[in-house]
Amino acid sequence: MHLRRALLLFAIVLGLAALTASLSRPREQAPVPERTPPATALAPSAPRDEEDVQFMSDGPPRTRSLPLGAAATVTVTVSAPGQVTVEGLGLVSAAEPLTPASFPVHADTIGRYPVLFTPPGDDRTRRLGTLVVS
Repeated sequence: MHLRRALLLFAIVLGLAALTASLSRPREQAPVPERTPPATALAPSAPRDEEDVQFMSDGPPRTRSLPLGAAATVTVTVSAPGQVTVEGLGLVSAAEPLTPASFPVHADTIGRYPVLFTPPGDDRTRRLGTLVVS
């Protein structure tokens, strides 16, 4: 009888220790120093800055231009949740009032790309503007 009680007590203590270990937070470890990749030689070229192109759902549709070959981030701010599409570039993203849609774009094809907004549960798409690459 005493052996059963001792084994039961031992099992309870081990179970509580396992539960405590699984719920406790791990210790902070010293940060591992980052290795920097070796420098590689790049062909000299003119540095290009990334452009920021913005569209908003409030107001009339606007036209924004990008030069051919430019890198840009297209940001679309909306006043209601919905889906934003940049037609012709295959870009689609959800957007909310506090979380605008954001698309990295490399303007490598000349053209006019409509920026469209579709609210959820609605088939009507609204044009917010046009991205022109020339």
